[in-house]
Amino acid sequence: MPSAGTSTNLTNSTTTVPKATYVPLKVPQDERTKTALARSGGAVRKSGFIRGLNLQSGEVDAVSAALTSAGATWHAPSPLIALAKSFEGSTIPSALPTAAQFASVPDADVVAFANALVGVRRKAVTDASARGTDAADEDKIAAATNLYNTALVGANTSSGSSDSTTSPIGMLNLERIEMTPAGVERGGLIATIPLAPKERTVVVQQEWSVITQEFTSIVTDSLDNYSETGVTDNTQLSQSTTSQVAHSNQFNINSSVSGSYGFVTASVATGFATQDQSSQSATDSRQHSVQTTQKASSRSTQSHKTTISTSTTTGSSNANTRMLENPSATDPMRIDYFSIMRKWYCALYRYGLRLTYDVTVPEPGATMREIYEQLAVLQQSAGEQFVFDIKHSDITADVKSGESEPHYLVLADRYSVDAPPPPSPAVSIVQVGPVYFSNTDNVKPVTFTVPNNYWIQSITSTAQIGDSDGANDPLFVIGTTVGQFPRDNPPPDLCAGNSYLWHQSGTLSITILYVTSSSEHSGELFFSVNCVPTDTAMAQWQSTVWSALYNAAQNQFYAQQQQIAAQITALQDKITNVDTLTLRREENDEIMKCALRWLLGDNFEFMPKNVVNLFKKASGANEQYGVAFTGNDTGLTSNDWSIVKQNEDRINFINQAIDWDNVIYFVYSYFWDDPRSWDFIRQIQHPDSTRQAFLRAGSARIVLTVRQGWELAWTYFVEFGSTSMPNPLPSHPYLTIAQQIQDYDSINYPGIPPADPDGGGPIDDGTPQVGTTCDIVLSPTTSPVTIAVADSTGFVAGATAIIDTWESGAMEYTTITGVPDATHIIVQALGKAHDPAQNQNQPYPIVQAGESGLLIAEWFEYTPTSGVDIAVTSNLATIA
Repeated sequence: MPSAGTSTNLTNSTTTVPKATYVPLKVPQDERTKTALARSGGAVRKSGFIRGLNLQSGEVDAVSAALTSAGATWHAPSPLIALAKSFEGSTIPSALPTAAQFASVPDADVVAFANALVGVRRKAVTDASARGTDAADEDKIAAATNLYNTALVGANTSSGSSDSTTSPIGMLNLERIEMTPAGVERGGLIATIPLAPKERTVVVQQEWSVITQEFTSIVTDSLDNYSETGVTDNTQLSQSTTSQVAHSNQFNINSSVSGSYGFVTASVATGFATQDQSSQSATDSRQHSVQTTQKASSRSTQSHKTTISTSTTTGSSNANTRMLENPSATDPMRIDYFSIMRKWYCALYRYGLRLTYDVTVPEPGATMREIYEQLAVLQQSAGEQFVFDIKHSDITADVKSGESEPHYLVLADRYSVDAPPPPSPAVSIVQVGPVYFSNTDNVKPVTFTVPNNYWIQSITSTAQIGDSDGANDPLFVIGTTVGQFPRDNPPPDLCAGNSYLWHQSGTLSITILYVTSSSEHSGELFFSVNCVPTDTAMAQWQSTVWSALYNAAQNQFYAQQQQIAAQITALQDKITNVDTLTLRREENDEIMKCALRWLLGDNFEFMPKNVVNLFKKASGANEQYGVAFTGNDTGLTSNDWSIVKQNEDRINFINQAIDWDNVIYFVYSYFWDDPRSWDFIRQIQHPDSTRQAFLRAGSARIVLTVRQGWELAWTYFVEFGSTSMPNPLPSHPYLTIAQQIQDYDSINYPGIPPADPDGGGPIDDGTPQVGTTCDIVLSPTTSPVTIAVADSTGFVAGATAIIDTWESGAMEYTTITGVPDATHIIVQALGKAHDPAQNQNQPYPIVQAGESGLLIAEWFEYTPTSGVDIAVTSNLATIA
């Protein structure tokens, strides 16, 4: 490996690229550990599992009965039965059991409960299917099937969670790559120019730089809000490295992370062990880091090219050329052009260790898909053809059931048109009479005229006048089929049976034949002719109204299509015209919300209704725009404020214990989602590939990074459901691992600044990390002690010395007070005994902790510069 001291390093031009290595942890497989995991812990997981089953009334009793009769593995009477009963039906969150009450529920009971619930709900589906005959029964079958599916998923989840080999806890090694310019070296041969004796030639040298934006503009310009392109020494490799990291994160199955941890290397699962340069995670990190800088160097090489072109001229030259001449009259010569390469010293440091906790959540981007749902609905509407399904026969003046006015007016209101009224029967009554009759003039027609566009519907007698003595004398209306009738009792309708003048129009007449034996008898009749619009008139009216409705509907449709097109454009702009930083912030917010749902429950209210009511109560509040508590007088009492603060402790604990600015998540493919939504999800498109992968994710694995110092508190919370830790802590493998990680971080990285300073990692103060070994036995002492070491070169007074290995159990750190010679150092005190026998009879290490952290790899990279080196008659054996 190269050393930082082998070249003249320009430390003032050092650039830092933050990164991290994620390591899932394996739990020890001894029987004691398995028993501890099976009998206690997992409080948050178990309560969340029962909460997610969506238990219905009576199901818990059915499950209990099924378990008892089957003789399953069941710790009867189990506390799970009473706890699960509280989740039946719709209950308010405050009435549900706390997560801490699930800590003592054995995992075997959870698995047995889930499997029994599957059987109960399977039977419910079978029974519902056997009874199903109508739509209501189909709804019941669908509801029972959904519940059955929920139980199946829950059973599979509970079985996996009870496996002690799969641990939700892991660790995150905080690292960074430091890239420092380390001088320049001659690179490859660009061109060679041979010259015969006394030959002259003109050389034209041309240089250019091609900047490949690719993902650099996405990650660098948008996120960091600066633009620095070119081939300057202090940014060339770092810019390319950032671009390469962005490229890898965009197109590979890798994690996404915000904040200062940079890109993440995923290592293999392992048990907790020393995370120094000999660990597997360090090997994985080295390989990934070297590959990243090598690819970045290749990108820089591709972006900078130099070419040499030659042409032979005689007797003239111009200002843009360089004239070369071989001064020898007898010997040939050769001029070689070489590129000048910038040499970079790359160092990979590990400076911290964090505890992580994994959760897997469904549909991380579900909320963000709503805009795509709206867009899909609008695009589907935009592709529709104009359809007008109103028939001419639908246009009528009748008042239909449920309507308060003639139906044609209802249609006119629907399309906002003025429809002409139909031909009115109210003006179509024609009075005819008197029609005289007597024995001397018994056949005399009376003429009348039916209005235009009308015809006769019925003719009724309205009155009669005559001698009373001839009341029974018969009358006939010529042309009717009603026969004779007494003159004082005429028929109700002369057009009965659609006869006589029915549906006749124009000028018509009524003729009466009077038959009497008396010369004294005479009289007269009066008729009312009821006319209605003709079919032709009604058809013409219906056609006029239909055309008005059609034109109005068509105009409305195209206006609506224009509005839909404008809405589609607005939604597409809303999707695409968002800067990268906002996209990442939105995704991290959704990840945080999903994790909180898992931790606090689906029924957890981020804003409880009683608190919402207080916002409404506040003076000057506006719910739509999120304006409240703006004045000095809020209008709230002390009791009101106590409601606002009721969830304060738990919310504060979660936000303080988890480093939400550095949450890692892995998104999984669409097929881990509801199959009914597969076609829609996999077709979602977004110009930002990271957002597109997030939107298409069927589920996501979220790695919560626990803040330094909160390891035990967080582990106790998720395993036992309480934010208050007892003293002493219960015996639990996860608590032991959390304590080990906390101790390892505090001992191995003393004096290292926090993981999130400006710039991503600790700033090197110039104190190098050096190491040596010691092979003598040391005893604890409270006074300064001189230690014989193999080599004290590089050790300085005032720095921190880390003595011994973590595996020996004797690792400690102390302050160096002096360096008397090349083989001794003086430390302030020793708290533990140190013996090579504890290190397999090998000398134990003593490392001086520099501010840079623990160096786990170093290498060189090369990138081109704009310089060119020239050599005359070079030795071919030395040309690369």
